[in-house]
Amino acid sequence: MTACLRAEAFAELAPLLERLAAFGAEERGGVTRLLYAQPWLDAQTFLAKRMRAAGLEARFDRVGNLYGRLPGSLPEAPIVLTGSHIDTVRSGGRYDGAYGVAAGLLALEGLKRTRGTPLRTLEVVSLCEEEGSRFPLAYWGSGHIAGVYRLEDGAGAVDSDGVPLAEAMAAAGFGRSEQPDCRRSDLGAYVELHIEQGIVLERTGHRLGLVEAIAGQKRFALTVTGASDHAGTTPMALRTDALAGVAEMAVALEARALAAGDPLVATVGRLEVRPNTPNVIPGEVRFTLDVRHHRDEKLERFCREALELFAAIASRRGLTLDAQAWLETEPAPMHSGLTALLDRICCGMNLPPLRMVSGAGHDAQLFATLCPTAMLFVPSKGGVSHSPEEYTSPENLADGAVALADCLYELAYREEWPL
Repeated sequence: MTACLRAEAFAELAPLLERLAAFGAEERGGVTRLLYAQPWLDAQTFLAKRMRAAGLEARFDRVGNLYGRLPGSLPEAPIVLTGSHIDTVRSGGRYDGAYGVAAGLLALEGLKRTRGTPLRTLEVVSLCEEEGSRFPLAYWGSGHIAGVYRLEDGAGAVDSDGVPLAEAMAAAGFGRSEQPDCRRSDLGAYVELHIEQGIVLERTGHRLGLVEAIAGQKRFALTVTGASDHAGTTPMALRTDALAGVAEMAVALEARALAAGDPLVATVGRLEVRPNTPNVIPGEVRFTLDVRHHRDEKLERFCREALELFAAIASRRGLTLDAQAWLETEPAPMHSGLTALLDRICCGMNLPPLRMVSGAGHDAQLFATLCPTAMLFVPSKGGVSHSPEEYTSPENLADGAVALADCLYELAYREEWPL
């Protein structure tokens, strides 16, 4: 199988990622591009202009997902979609999400230039949000496309500065009834190209990875309440120290997760200690719990037992515990036929891929409920991600982009539908 686009067609990929990283760039090298904030809006506006310069039709939907469209000669045929998300974590890297968007844009541009009009319409999407970094929800973009979210589901959601989601969305120019509806029922396939965000490919020497399933995950917001007493006058035996209780919970969680074994992972990721003063016993601690596994029944059981363990620790220490689930995504197997097509393409490039499970969540798991979906990984240096040190070499970036372009060609230009 001969590549329809060579690596040279993606010479602009690294510079395009550098250009995108300027939107939300921080002095120390990180990138913070949060949903509906000005850097996010500037990046989406830039991409819309870049899509039009590539000869694509650009449009936004009601929540700010951005599409670049290359119309096909069979307008009634299902649409072939690629892309990823444009938002970042706080002080994140340059590749997570942005890589899939940039590579998809350049792939469509290259296919249009070298192959002309496809039979089936091709689209690249820059999804508005995936990370859950600004508001207590995630997959706001793909969730609307899949019908998981409605606009009213954001009611009550506020960021750390108290700004409501609806207010931020309106300020960015979205959420209006006259804007196109987000829900899609016209998709024939979705292919997402992404950095691995782990060290497996690098450690095994593979240049490409094929995702067979994406782990499901559950996230909880928990509050432990005790008493904020004087640090010098309150005897140790008479304290109800919320932070000490949470510390015991975190250590117990780690032990349970280690005993459960791979691929289950459990993380206490954020702590807010109040009053957070040197001479006052912490009276309240808010923290997050993130648990992931690719088997739903094991994920469900571990979360239930972890919350029961936390409640027992709180009760023994005289603390109160409140736990609220705020994200739940089911494990998502990828489409076997589309994955097999990517496998053949990778092997044709003399880059046999590693079959793997993704512990990180991705928009692909939302699209898997709509249409045949597949994910392709390229290595992350040192396994680092969600960090200013996030890095993937230009050669590895090009490997993934070439494979993506070949897959899009097979899906959109061949007379016979390959799935």
